[in-house]
Amino acid sequence: MSGNIKLLSDTLAAAKAEGRSALIAYLPAGFPTVDGGIEAAKAVFDGGADVVEIGLPHSDPVLDGPVIQTADDIALRGGVKIADVMRTVREAHEATGKPVLVMTYWNPIDRYGIARFTAELAEAGGAGCILPDLPVQESATWREHADKHGLATVFVVAPSSKDARLADITAAGSGFVYAASLMGVTGTRESVGEQAQDLVRRTKATTELPVCVGLGVSNAEQAAEVAQFADGVIVGSAFVKRMLTADGDLTAGLDGIRALAGELAEGVRKRA
Repeated sequence: MSGNIKLLSDTLAAAKAEGRSALIAYLPAGFPTVDGGIEAAKAVFDGGADVVEIGLPHSDPVLDGPVIQTADDIALRGGVKIADVMRTVREAHEATGKPVLVMTYWNPIDRYGIARFTAELAEAGGAGCILPDLPVQESATWREHADKHGLATVFVVAPSSKDARLADITAAGSGFVYAASLMGVTGTRESVGEQAQDLVRRTKATTELPVCVGLGVSNAEQAAEVAQFADGVIVGSAFVKRMLTADGDLTAGLDGIRALAGELAEGVRKRA
């Protein structure tokens, strides 16, 4: 069975045709429970997200700040497994028909087996993988299997990336390019900053792939700001924070993230 890279590409192209950025939401699998995480993915789609990234919880999430680390810890203590990540992808996609990716560090895939992971992700209807810590020069085997199964390989670029390095990364990637708006870990911030705009400009000079910005976007105003120059706006910690502040009340948490998705969806549709 082939994965849904085409659905991902078509979704991003459709948003561009509407003259707006796509809204991409991130939520970890297994948080607050496996079933609750599946409902959370559906809720952000209901609120207006175009794409959802499902995080594979990891004990050493080097790119993630304290909010997502807290959610990952809850999921890991709840016993979340890769099978639960695949189930989350499957049920979120089947319920909505929209593209769902997995965001994961490399070690879990390496231990699980590249062939097994890519085959199962494609079978679940996944659109691809975001791999923040897989070096491009070590990615050939992964990309071979991902391409065979119709899965996008999304690499992360940062403001520190030199132009030649950007070209290497974007040439190897597919689906879209994840542009980290600043140096550091995920989390909500007061402003996204000019670094993001410069990084998008430099990245776009190397590729026809959509360039989507994450790290630091937490409200409609910031989403509108980033939407002026990026093809997609990625939001994670703000959604997770809404779930955490619901303090175990799943209905309240789902209502909160659905409402936030709606606010952000309005933000990415604002024009300067």
